[in-house]
Amino acid sequence: MEPRPPRRPVDTVIRQPRQAELRPLVGEAVAERRPQRILSTSSILFFAFVALILVGGLLLALPISSNEGKFTPLELSFFTATSAATVTGQTVVNTSTYWSTFGQAVIFFLMLVGGLSFMAVATFVLVLIGQSSTISDSLVMRNAIGVERMGGLRHIARNITLAVVFVYLIGAAAILWRIHGMDGMSLNQSVWHSLFLSVSSFNNAGFSILPESPSGSGLERIATERLLLGFMMALIILGSIGWTVLVDLYHHGRFARLSLNTKLVLVTSVFLWILGAGVFFLAEFSNTIGDLSLGDKMVSAVFHSVSGRTAGFATMDFQMAKDFTKLTYPALMFIGGGAGSVAGGIKVNTFAIIIAAVISSVRGRPRPEAFGREIASDQISRALTVAVLGVVFIVVVMPILTLTEPNIPFLDLLFETVSAFSTNGTSVGIVPDFSLAGKILLMAAMFIGRLGPLTLALALAPRERTVYRFVEERITIG
Repeated sequence: MEPRPPRRPVDTVIRQPRQAELRPLVGEAVAERRPQRILSTSSILFFAFVALILVGGLLLALPISSNEGKFTPLELSFFTATSAATVTGQTVVNTSTYWSTFGQAVIFFLMLVGGLSFMAVATFVLVLIGQSSTISDSLVMRNAIGVERMGGLRHIARNITLAVVFVYLIGAAAILWRIHGMDGMSLNQSVWHSLFLSVSSFNNAGFSILPESPSGSGLERIATERLLLGFMMALIILGSIGWTVLVDLYHHGRFARLSLNTKLVLVTSVFLWILGAGVFFLAEFSNTIGDLSLGDKMVSAVFHSVSGRTAGFATMDFQMAKDFTKLTYPALMFIGGGAGSVAGGIKVNTFAIIIAAVISSVRGRPRPEAFGREIASDQISRALTVAVLGVVFIVVVMPILTLTEPNIPFLDLLFETVSAFSTNGTSVGIVPDFSLAGKILLMAAMFIGRLGPLTLALALAPRERTVYRFVEERITIG
């Protein structure tokens, strides 16, 4: 068989697309399903708080709520309802003498629901409506109860409720042991006062209905009750430290095995407690606690450091405190408690992240770090946002209050404003002297401080639909 001759080379035809064929292909993308704005997590929390305050304010305005049997002015009833629902504790009238048993029960219910129990109920409602989780919702839930995912909230809500009720009962039993028989109270009255004080302490609400003493408030009479103050401090710490921290401590007892979040909260909290106790002990040694023994002075300093940052209980008159104390404690109140707790403020976690970033920058570290762990840059930005929003709110409110309350010293106005914003409740006793406009500003501060600057921003800001990044450019600093 003869071999085939080689094939002749032929021309290769290359077909170029026509101009009409160069048009891009257009595909129709299915729009992402997003939950309605009215059903977002932040909106639910917002409207639930509004409804709670409205119901509580109307109930407190009824004649049955006051000991005088008369209608209470709306500005007084709604201020008290806002203070109770936001677990602040600032009052215009004396809680133990003005309000009847029914009125005290309304305040008890408001601070019970407005505390950690309200957050547990909110998560249960979110599970029932089957709302999908967005980034904004995750941020809100993380700040509200310390969870990042919507899944399993029913289990978390049940555990929170059971744990809180257990702590309420244990705290009430411990307090009952110390106050039973005070001023001839019956067993039923002692149980009611103990349960009220236990819930108020754990929820960091600052309300007390203990009988008045001849020389001052009901809390002043327990200034030397070291065990009772110790029980209240334990409840305040448990309520203000944060749910995630408590769970982490329960599962991992050793400090080395704790999460970075827990380590930062614990170390920062201990530092702030020591700082607050030291300032109070030195400044008030011969002033508001001058009549106490040395041991009682030390206990009082620790108690007011713990309570003065988150709860608002006081066994002395802060109106008589030194200016140095009045200037230091607003800073502690502004920081507040842990994320996921019943306490307000910008949160210890936020403050700890900012301090860690500052220390890392001073040491020349390229990334913020703490305890051998690197902190994500987005958390640094979020912490700065929360802190700056809080400062901006105080800066905006203070000049307005100086106009509405021209006869009140600036330092006292600052103290009350920060106390309201941080839902702390520690007071120098000037709230009854506020005008209607001033009381409305304080109510707004309580409301915004309870929901949190970040939560409020997420509720009001439009949803971001486009994800993009700009070109990075460095700025000259220093």
